[in-house]
Amino acid sequence: MYVDFHTHGKLAKYLPFSTEYTDWLLNEAKISGLDAICLTEHFNTQQFDELYSYIASKGDRQGDAFIFNGLKVFPGMETDIAEGGHVLSIGPMGAIRELNSRLEPFKKRGEFLEFSQLAEMFKEYPVLIGAGHPFREGGHIPELSDELLSYFDFIDLNGKDIAEDCEKTKTLTYSFSNKLSKPVVCGSDTHQAVQYGCIKTDFENDFSTFNELKNEINSGRYKIYINPDASFKVKTAALLKRALKEVDALGGNYVSILLNSDSESEAVLAAKRGR
Repeated sequence: MYVDFHTHGKLAKYLPFSTEYTDWLLNEAKISGLDAICLTEHFNTQQFDELYSYIASKGDRQGDAFIFNGLKVFPGMETDIAEGGHVLSIGPMGAIRELNSRLEPFKKRGEFLEFSQLAEMFKEYPVLIGAGHPFREGGHIPELSDELLSYFDFIDLNGKDIAEDCEKTKTLTYSFSNKLSKPVVCGSDTHQAVQYGCIKTDFENDFSTFNELKNEINSGRYKIYINPDASFKVKTAALLKRALKEVDALGGNYVSILLNSDSESEAVLAAKRGR
């Protein structure tokens, strides 16, 4: 069972939520060979609850997962902390949405919670806590106290960082894992479908609940697969993301262009004729 532990359901946090774009992402995740993803959208993205409401209402429930064309979607969230760095949490849909609602006062830079406060909040819910890309520039998770580091359930071996420097990222991440005696799982960190499959966690067994997921992680019954083309996939996704954001900034409909809808094609042709 191939799982991506770090994914996003929107192109960018400050762009409006689009059901068409999210459907495209989920479909492409399945096409890329994934069996499941953890949807760890940024906690301060626009329309966070609309996105998760859509997943809950449109997916077929199976355990704690929501099924879209055979792809299991496990709810999660990525939260900034005041010290610098990102914390992943994955858990039941109700828990993730309630946590996000409680974090509403802390969604602006300069107002982020310290990890000690966030961890205390997380303790009230049945969620797994992950250290997201702990060695990315600007992050300070490895510098937290041993007491705080003990709250983490897993370490994120991140596809974007693997694409930047594979050996360095692996060395730092696994050294950190050994220090904490915490397991490493991996995620693509994608906002754009080309990036799916750059890295994935290959479990021996299938599962649909978070208890099963936790047991499989702790048992070590999995391998991590790094795509030989990970760097190309990540760089290509970054270029496409940048281009689509520019389309939006210029007043275009990046979703229609991406999906090549007839209405957008006609608009483009009309614009060309008017030149």
